[in-house]
Amino acid sequence: MVGAHHQRHRPGDSHRPRTGGPAAPITDLRVLENTIMNVLAAAGLVCIVLVIWAFVGNYSLIMFKTGSMSPTIPQGSLALVHQIPASEISVGDIVTVDRETGRPVTHRVTEVHPQADGHALIAMKGDANPNPDPGMYRVAEVREVVWHAPGLAKGVVWLANPYVLGTITICASLLVLWAFWPRSPRIRE
Repeated sequence: MVGAHHQRHRPGDSHRPRTGGPAAPITDLRVLENTIMNVLAAAGLVCIVLVIWAFVGNYSLIMFKTGSMSPTIPQGSLALVHQIPASEISVGDIVTVDRETGRPVTHRVTEVHPQADGHALIAMKGDANPNPDPGMYRVAEVREVVWHAPGLAKGVVWLANPYVLGTITICASLLVLWAFWPRSPRIRE
C-alpha cells in the first residue's frame, strides 16, 4: 500500500538524493543562508565573550590623537589598555593617567615613587617630546598599554559615525528579520 508519505520503489531507481534540476538552487541557497547565519552567530558570540572579558579583566581601548608617543605608537593608533594598581608600575611602561583636567595622557613612565598609602608619584614623557611632562602624577591605578596597532583609530572613529551606526543597526535588524521569516514549504516531486 502506498500512503501519503511513502513512494513506491521501482527497479533501477537510485537511493541517492536527486541533485541538479530546479530543487538544487533552493538547497544551495539554504546552505548559503545557514553558513552565513552560523558565521554571524559565531562572530556575535565572540563579541559577547570579548565584552565580558574586557569588563571582568578591566580592559579598554584608547585612541592616539597626537604623535607624542611616535615612533613607538604613532598618531591614529588604537591601543588595548589594562588597569593595574600603582604598585605594579615600572619605569619604561607606557601608561594612561587622567590629568586634573580630566583629559587622559598616555606616555612612558620615567620615574616611580611608591607612597605609603598605596599611591605612587610617577613622572612621564612622550617618546617624541623633547621634555618630560610638567610635574608628577599621583595615581592609585593606571591603564597600561598591552597592545597597539597603527591606523586602527580611524576605523573606530568611522564606525562611531551616527550614519554608519544607523546603517549597521538597520542591516542587523533586517538580518534578524530574515533569519526568523517563515520559509515556504518545499514542494516534493
